[in-house]
Amino acid sequence: MKQQFSPQLSKIIPKPFVKWAGGKRQLVPVLNNNLPQIFGTYYEPFLGGGALLFHMLTEHDGQKCSISDLNSDLVLSYTTIRDRIEDLIASLKIHEKNYQKDSKSYYYSVRESNPRSEIEKTSRLIFLNRTCFNGLYRVNSKGKFNVPLGKYSNPNIVNEDNLYAVSNILQSSGISIQCRDFEAVLRDVKKGDLVYFDPPYQPVSDTANFTSYTNKDFTYDDLSRLADLCMKLDSKGCKVLLSNSNSKEVVDMFSAKPWTITKIRANRSINSNSKKRTGHFELLIKNY
Repeated sequence: MKQQFSPQLSKIIPKPFVKWAGGKRQLVPVLNNNLPQIFGTYYEPFLGGGALLFHMLTEHDGQKCSISDLNSDLVLSYTTIRDRIEDLIASLKIHEKNYQKDSKSYYYSVRESNPRSEIEKTSRLIFLNRTCFNGLYRVNSKGKFNVPLGKYSNPNIVNEDNLYAVSNILQSSGISIQCRDFEAVLRDVKKGDLVYFDPPYQPVSDTANFTSYTNKDFTYDDLSRLADLCMKLDSKGCKVLLSNSNSKEVVDMFSAKPWTITKIRANRSINSNSKKRTGHFELLIKNY
């Protein structure tokens, strides 16, 4: 059953409910300045934490959106928050209570668990994301979450107001949420639609290679597939915006027309060394 919301709750601006590698929360103002003034449906095939999505839904009332990701647990979280928010919050409160009794043993017992119900799967993902080291979502080749416990004195496990705000805004009839590969977007888009790609970034060094959001890495071949897709979208008359690392491979693939490349400053919120989180640049690529 969907929750009815009070006027007070509707004034809370929804923010990402998970911390995600490559999350765009700090770059929303820059991204917003680079959006086209007019566009049709908004597509985001690498959804992640959804920072730009929530900004867009807040700023553009009634905006039609089609969002997707290949991480089935993440997509399930969005639909569960949309459809079963009260059950989810009740489950998160149980996690919070048990965590406060013995954080270490409880964290690892939840990490090892494999719940079947949609509520418990979503609750587990959010709980681990709130309490694991650096808020980093990472799985191994078998698809098993493998991040150790973080050092938090009082993590905000439930964050009730924001979850209600996210649920409220996702209930808009103009929002479609799907689990699928990024190439599937080509079947749905029409001329004038906007597609924003925020894929796992190409590594800029041997130690900066993080692409483990699912149990399949995002490879150089996937990047080539993405570049081909971008050209197909351009030929259909779609507006394309792409974020990626400031790497030679990305620059080479998007160096010709119709693409323009802008270098922007960005921090890395999940680098384990806090001194290495600043002073980075990444690329914004667009065809309009």
